[in-house]
Amino acid sequence: MVSGDASDGPGPEHPAYGTLRRVTDTASVLLCDNPGLMTLEGTNTWVLRGPGSDECVVVDPGPDDDAHIGRIADLGTISLVLISHKHGDHTDGIDALVDRTGAVVRSVGSGFLRGLGGPLVDGEVIDAAGLRITVLATPGHTADSLSFVLDDAVLTADTVLGRGTTVIDNEDGSLRDYLDSLRRLRGLGHRAVLPGHGPDLSDLEAVTTTYLRHREERLDQVRDALCVLGEDANARQIVEHVYTDVDEKLWDHAEWSVQAQLDHLRS
Repeated sequence: MVSGDASDGPGPEHPAYGTLRRVTDTASVLLCDNPGLMTLEGTNTWVLRGPGSDECVVVDPGPDDDAHIGRIADLGTISLVLISHKHGDHTDGIDALVDRTGAVVRSVGSGFLRGLGGPLVDGEVIDAAGLRITVLATPGHTADSLSFVLDDAVLTADTVLGRGTTVIDNEDGSLRDYLDSLRRLRGLGHRAVLPGHGPDLSDLEAVTTTYLRHREERLDQVRDALCVLGEDANARQIVEHVYTDVDEKLWDHAEWSVQAQLDHLRS
């Protein structure tokens, strides 16, 4: 299952496919060539390395793509792999990478654990590759969603994207949790945003404020739609009434977010 944006499709060919692009003093991104309606230009695999370290931390190996996994494996010694959430466009490449590198993989749930690192815990501070990385639980997009906090940036995975808005997973996502997570991220201030899809952004506080405003606007639109269509209107009816500014190809996925909005309002 992929994840990503509810309002934009893939952009033009990205100039950074196959190239490790430095973004901050300690974070570089390797963009996987898996563009799509729900992955934007593709999945961002983040590579973290402290000054002078000969090891690195990999966040989200991405899909099971031989070329992409090969490039990650060729980066050198991987001290740790961190998983932001369960979706396959972030996790399907785990075993191929472990087979090539023997890296330890850590996540919230046991399904993605490899090696002896154990599950990740909210508030945990990880010392690896010359860095201190704080684990921040940010559920909502999925129940297991995490962000990873560095001194000058936050890896937000699919909780905050480089462009567009985030779909609420139809299995275990929660709009209530998502709004709480956005507020939690906003409290981290003006740090760089290193997302799971799309370009990096310069100001976490500003973008989370925009995300929260957008969600409140959508909730108001759903409330208005229920007044017009009736309190028993279903998610599809509301999508067709409200999401006229979104490409119809994305309406099935927008329906997930509308169902989350209905659940939120009706609870």
